[in-house]
Amino acid sequence: MKIVVLAGGTSTERDVSLSSGSMIYRALKKRGHQAILLDVYLGYEGNPQGIFEKELDWAAQIGSISEQNPDLENIKALRKDGGKSFFGPNVLAICQSADCVFMALHGANGEDGKIQACFELLGIPYTGTDFVSSAMAMDKGITKDIFKAYNIPTPAGIRLKKGETERERVPFPCIVKACCGGSSVGVCIARNEKEYEAAKEEAFRYDSEAVIEQYIEGREFSVGVMDGKALPVIEIAPKVGFYDYKNKYQAGSTVETCPAELSEEKTKELQEISERVFRALRLKNYARMDFRMSREGEVFCLEANTLPGMTPTSLLPQEAAVLGIDFEELCERILACAFRG
Repeated sequence: MKIVVLAGGTSTERDVSLSSGSMIYRALKKRGHQAILLDVYLGYEGNPQGIFEKELDWAAQIGSISEQNPDLENIKALRKDGGKSFFGPNVLAICQSADCVFMALHGANGEDGKIQACFELLGIPYTGTDFVSSAMAMDKGITKDIFKAYNIPTPAGIRLKKGETERERVPFPCIVKACCGGSSVGVCIARNEKEYEAAKEEAFRYDSEAVIEQYIEGREFSVGVMDGKALPVIEIAPKVGFYDYKNKYQAGSTVETCPAELSEEKTKELQEISERVFRALRLKNYARMDFRMSREGEVFCLEANTLPGMTPTSLLPQEAAVLGIDFEELCERILACAFRG
């Protein structure tokens, strides 16, 4: 098949997206697909005619991948047209000529449903969930509202807009998050008033709204769901601090155990909640749910990731590998789900 692996963009997760896209691109090429790796924002300046037949090292052309937050202003300056449209040169035309777009985007303008809605209108098949569920899951405040409506256990918390007076407080320690952020960018733990004020300031650097919730002391887990069925549970244990941007993407900084060392009962509980979240948010194709478990063994779902990372250190590929599904086969299955609707 002719497949566009769509990556990059202008979110704080740009470099993570490029890493995911590079791996997906190489896997699909090995499976015999006519795949290209395309930066959604920078696009392709050349003649797109016959682009799927061209033998180009797209991964190398995209550029190097950093483990630090990307310099987005520098990226935006590369657009000759000033970036009036989010889509770079020829992006939509190339996507329309493909059999499917494999979504390797993360964060804003990629995981929030906007591109998915555009593709729906243009009749472009794509991987991942649809625009409505993407938008709901991207907004951590809306996600928590849905969790409460469906009796899905989640930490107590509030939403706070920038400049808004706080009518209630979450006791320390608490977590402060940018409402629509990802990869733990704009996320801080606050254990006192000074840390709390600094955490809010950091969250508001990335979004005009923040979610402030109870911090659950204990263990952290993640569970992928494919086509409505939960994968094995993985435990995440950072060597230092919490599971922030650095610990997620710097090799060796986190101990990841899959399957997690849990009782059969707890394993089933986490998988069952993950499948309930998948249904409650009307998700499709695949997703990944993140959890904390208190020292007393109580489970709390934090959020759902509708386009989970597919980098060398990402969790979903590790979970699939436990079932004997290698990375190439995982990409193939995600692609197949896109055509089942």
